[in-house]
Amino acid sequence: MLTMERHQLILSLLAEKKTVRLQELSDRTNASDSTIRRDLDALEQQGALKRVHGGASSLSASREEAPMSEKTGQYHEQKKIIASLAAGTISKKETIFLDAGSTTTLMIPYLDSSVTVVTNGPEHLPHLAERGITTYVIGGFVKPGTRAIVGANAVENLKQYRFDRCFLGVNGITEEDGLTTPDPEEAAIKKKVLYQSMNRYVLADLSKFGERTFITFAGAEDAILVTDSSGPVVTAMQNNKDIEVMLP
Repeated sequence: MLTMERHQLILSLLAEKKTVRLQELSDRTNASDSTIRRDLDALEQQGALKRVHGGASSLSASREEAPMSEKTGQYHEQKKIIASLAAGTISKKETIFLDAGSTTTLMIPYLDSSVTVVTNGPEHLPHLAERGITTYVIGGFVKPGTRAIVGANAVENLKQYRFDRCFLGVNGITEEDGLTTPDPEEAAIKKKVLYQSMNRYVLADLSKFGERTFITFAGAEDAILVTDSSGPVVTAMQNNKDIEVMLP
């Protein structure tokens, strides 16, 4: 395959998958790893892609986010495993922050009734009330779609709280770009919560690893990454001494 043909194939795969691994490109083009590395270096110099550990990622960071109604049904069994694992880190009578989101909702059945919860997720409230858990809701603007409470008032409201642990959702995780989300207002909430927390956890099924979206709110090393299974990107992060990954 000619160099130009390989470059076109690489860019086509990136447009489709956002992230591609070196081994996949080598298999698809019948080229050596060293040839693919040179191709990726050349395309990065042209501004066509970004090199990442073991492959390349698209430069087109997504600003779109699936609505809560769609997220709830995705990767449900994996999210239950992650939720159980994360909840197992909580001690009795701790104060925690639960981010809005489908995976954090699944943590609630595992919580001890002695904990105190602060949240920006209105959909958590009936589940927390059923468990008799002391709950505080931050004030602000309810974002359509994800139904998270965001905005300047919400960030200001968070200043009064200190958390033993926080549990956050995420849309993309890479070693290079860290923890990302499509919405600047949600990023502001997550940044503030991380700052106010002694122990920090980010809950992510395998589909979030290797993805990048619009706004970086923290580095991958700034929280414990809780996931349900390993894969090439997760394994690479486990090999990074600065990044902590929690698996079942």
